[in-house]
Amino acid sequence: MKKEFDILVIGSGLGGLVSALVLAKEGLKVCVLEKNNQYGGNLQTFSRDKLIFDTGVHYLGGLSKGQNLHQYFSYLEIMDELELQKMDENGYDKISFGDDEIEYPHAQGYENFVEQLSQYFPEERDNLEDYCEEIQRVCGQFPRYNLIGRENYNEEILHLNTKRFIESLTSNKKLQSILLGSNFLYAGDSENVPFYVHALTVNSYIQSAYKCVKGGSQISKLLIRKLRQYGAEVHKHSDVSEFVFNDNQKLSSVRTKAGKEYSAKQFISNIEIRATIKLIGEERLKKSFLNRVLSWEPVSSCFSVYLVLKPHTISNFNYNIYHYSSEDLVWNAYRYDKEKWPETYMLSSTQSKHHPEFAESLTAISYMDFDEVKQWENTVNTVVDEHERGELYDQFKMEKAEKMIDALEKKIPNIRESIKRMYTSSPLSYRDYIGSFDGNMYGYIKSSENPLKTMVSPRTKIDNLFLTGQSVNMHGILGCTIGAFNTCSEILGKELIDKRLTQLINKNKSEEGK
Repeated sequence: MKKEFDILVIGSGLGGLVSALVLAKEGLKVCVLEKNNQYGGNLQTFSRDKLIFDTGVHYLGGLSKGQNLHQYFSYLEIMDELELQKMDENGYDKISFGDDEIEYPHAQGYENFVEQLSQYFPEERDNLEDYCEEIQRVCGQFPRYNLIGRENYNEEILHLNTKRFIESLTSNKKLQSILLGSNFLYAGDSENVPFYVHALTVNSYIQSAYKCVKGGSQISKLLIRKLRQYGAEVHKHSDVSEFVFNDNQKLSSVRTKAGKEYSAKQFISNIEIRATIKLIGEERLKKSFLNRVLSWEPVSSCFSVYLVLKPHTISNFNYNIYHYSSEDLVWNAYRYDKEKWPETYMLSSTQSKHHPEFAESLTAISYMDFDEVKQWENTVNTVVDEHERGELYDQFKMEKAEKMIDALEKKIPNIRESIKRMYTSSPLSYRDYIGSFDGNMYGYIKSSENPLKTMVSPRTKIDNLFLTGQSVNMHGILGCTIGAFNTCSEILGKELIDKRLTQLINKNKSEEGK
């Protein structure tokens, strides 16, 4: 007998897991299918030399009491069990340029954010206050950013352009570049990207910034544990290869590569939108919709270098460094010159368990176009499906890693002799493990000229199939969480989700009042 579920979720990225748990909490019979060996999409970690490395999530924002992600995670019942470490209050991110020795801080708390940067730009204090105010105003206009309230997007806000806004705020070129310095978090096209993408990305961190002590995968592990407590089934190594439709063109079941069939009343796809389209079959979708989605340009991919350090060689730093070889690179750093790569990088450190003043590992990431690895695009290499990509590929990665270390050496002169072992991941690793198109980091490029072009409703033309995840909504931990609640609103009704979140807010208020 085939089991029938109320809800079948395809893909266990954050959006899929949050959707599954919200629905399981309402008593629905839920099943999640994941093709990989590890759940969690961008939350996946890997272990080398007994150390944990994050592949996607390096830090989280909005997790202090009363802030939005804290409230969402409280509703999902995972907040109290997360092991977090607060990052440097006076500079969770530090922005640096070329040979300028100063690392300019992005601090936690709006007043502190203004305070720390005003030390370098005293005459810009009012402009910095305006910047913080506008960021909060824009975020407040987004549905579910503050859990409830606002049902629709404010069109005027969607068209605000980051470059125009930042240039209208201050004419100081250096300060413009510093405010945009962490735009690696949305992949850097600050000339065309809507200001709301910038605002939603940085606002959470200005509120509060934390690292996951044992890597981002603890979020997916806690969500899976909760799902099982609510009676949901969760299966890995289950690669969905076919959608089965009934005579009414409704989705009735899915088949996996291993030949198993899973039936459900409703389905949520948390996989890349192009992969979903393939499974639906192009003939079932409107031409206009297809053309729109297939014309989207993916955000850039990246190349990461993971360094295991010799003990007691490099001091730990409790912030991320975003470095650019020159200030003007900030506007579109993802358009890099291959000969000069890496012209920009993000660097983070993990402190040693036994000697916290030292780092035990470093992770450095820079942009990389999929074109650079295109010659190996027909190879796959994952834990489930292991294949070597060959000597040329290994050589390519080693050359890139050496270039990255050359760049890091300018910042940390003794870095070479401090490295015990080195590991790398390329756009192919991101494509194979996370399933993103061409290994893109955050879905598709959004433009302030045509912001609605890349916005897709969680509801599809197939009336029992819904979408969630970064390729159809905002990316990031908060973006995917909010997106999942929006998807669940379509299934359960907005009123019910609002009621549950209102109950949560009231409960938190009464606990604070005690």
